[in-house]
Amino acid sequence: MTTYPLGLVVGKFAPLHAGHEALVAFAAARCERLLVLSYTRPGFAGCGAAARRAWLAERFPTHDCVVIDDAWLAAACAARGLPPQRLPRDDTDDATQQRFLAWLLDEVLQRRPDAMFASEPYLEPCAQVLSERFGQPVAAVGFDRQRRAVPVSGTRLRADPDGWRQWLAPSVQASLVQRVCLLGGESSGKTSLAAALAKAYGDPWVPEYGRELWALRQGRLDEADLLLIAREQQAREERALSSARRRLFCDTSALTTLCYSLEMFGRTAPELQARAERRYDLVVLCEPDFAFVQDGTRRDAAFRARQHAWTLEALQQRGWPFIRAAGPLEERLRSVAPHLPEGLSSEPD
Repeated sequence: MTTYPLGLVVGKFAPLHAGHEALVAFAAARCERLLVLSYTRPGFAGCGAAARRAWLAERFPTHDCVVIDDAWLAAACAARGLPPQRLPRDDTDDATQQRFLAWLLDEVLQRRPDAMFASEPYLEPCAQVLSERFGQPVAAVGFDRQRRAVPVSGTRLRADPDGWRQWLAPSVQASLVQRVCLLGGESSGKTSLAAALAKAYGDPWVPEYGRELWALRQGRLDEADLLLIAREQQAREERALSSARRRLFCDTSALTTLCYSLEMFGRTAPELQARAERRYDLVVLCEPDFAFVQDGTRRDAAFRARQHAWTLEALQQRGWPFIRAAGPLEERLRSVAPHLPEGLSSEPD
C-alpha cells in the first residue's frame, strides 16, 4: 500500500457523518499526515463553522483540521498580504471550486498535499488542477464511490434528519438538536407551554428541577441548594438529548436560578453565575398576562412581576435574542411554531 507524506480530505461536513469518518480513516491509514478542510457557503442551519470545528476536533484530534469561513479567510489573506477573497458559493461550478481550492492550499495555507481522497466524481479533475498548480503530482485516491460501505450522504441527512441520525456520532447528533428554553416569572405558563410543545412536536421536555427539590426540602432551600438546582437542571438537559430527535424543550434555565439566588441571598456562587450564561438556540419569554395561580411553591404576583422584569433585563443586557409568548396556550404555540425549523435548511448568505 502506497503511503503519502501529506493527504487531503475536503468536505462541507454539514453535518459530519459516518461516511466522512470512514473516508478520513481510509485516508489516514495511507498518509503520514492528513489535512482535513471544511468550508461551505452559505452553509446549513446547525452546521456553522464553530460546530464543525468542534466536531472535527473531537472526532479527529490527531489530524490537522481547518474549518474556513469568510471571517477566517479574510484574516488569513490579510496576514499573508493577499487581496481579500470570499468563499465560493456551494452552487458554483466545479472548475471554479477546484481553482479556489488550489489557490487556498498554495497561497493561504501553503500546504501541498501529495494525495487527495474523496468519494465524489470531482476527485480526478480536482487532483489534476492541484497537480498543475503545484507543479508536482497529486494522486487521486477514491473511496467507496458507490456508497456501499457507508450508505449515507450529507444531502440525504439534510433532507431527512430523522431517518439518518443513526449515521451521526452522539456528539454530532446532540449538537444538532435545537434547544428551546422557556423563561419568565412564576405562574407565567412556562411548564404548560413546554409540555404542550413536547406533545405537539414529539420531542422531550425537561421539567423544572427546582420545584422538585423545593418539595423534597419541604420548602426550605439554602444557597448551596441553588447551585445544586443549576447543576442538576443542566445534567438532565444533557441526558434528555439522547431521546431528542430535532429539539429539546427546557422549562427554565440556570438564569432563573441566578435570579432566585440574588433575590434570596443577595449574591451568587461563581459557578452558578457561569452556568447562567449557557446559551440556547431559542429563548421564549413567557408573559405574565393572566391571573397569578398559587400552586404551593410560588410566592405572589408582585414577585412574578419583578422576576419577569429581571429576566427581560438580563436577556437584553446579554444581547441574547428571544421571542415573547403571550395569551392563551394555543396562541403561544402558534407564536413559537415559526421558530422551530423542520430540518437543516440553508443559512442566509
